[in-house]
Amino acid sequence: MSAPRAVLVGTMGAGKTTVGRLVAEALGVGFADSDHLVEERAGKSVQDVFVDDGEQAFRALERQVVAAALDSHDGVLSLGGGAVLDPATQALLAAHQVVFLRVGLADAVKRVGLGVGRPLLLGNVRSRVKQLLDERTPVYEGLARVVVETDGRTPQDVAAEVLAAITGGES
Repeated sequence: MSAPRAVLVGTMGAGKTTVGRLVAEALGVGFADSDHLVEERAGKSVQDVFVDDGEQAFRALERQVVAAALDSHDGVLSLGGGAVLDPATQALLAAHQVVFLRVGLADAVKRVGLGVGRPLLLGNVRSRVKQLLDERTPVYEGLARVVVETDGRTPQDVAAEVLAAITGGES
């Protein structure tokens, strides 16, 4: 069994995919994103899984791909914003180097734009992002070994802080 060097969590707009790719590149390891793993397994986009099969089916598939990736992926793993809500996933994450990329409401809304392709953002984007931040932030904080603030920072700055935290300053 191999384990990811780091597992990035946070709400949409936190920069998990962008920062994850930068960290993986700096470490010379692979990068995986749970949403892309779901899409590969389902053979369709996350949005189509939500629309065609419902959120419950998406979450079940997400739980499976996250468990498999935590067991076999030895690079940097980025989790979809809601993946941490599953109690089984939370239990699995306890053994891993979880990094919470914290983003505030204003930056999150700017980064996700109108929420195109984000099924949980249908309707008022700002109020929905606030609701997701309010619901999920305590879960992210509870799972994280490292918390990195992303507001007003470049992905490169955030990635450098993540790298320093997970390598003990040696990158």
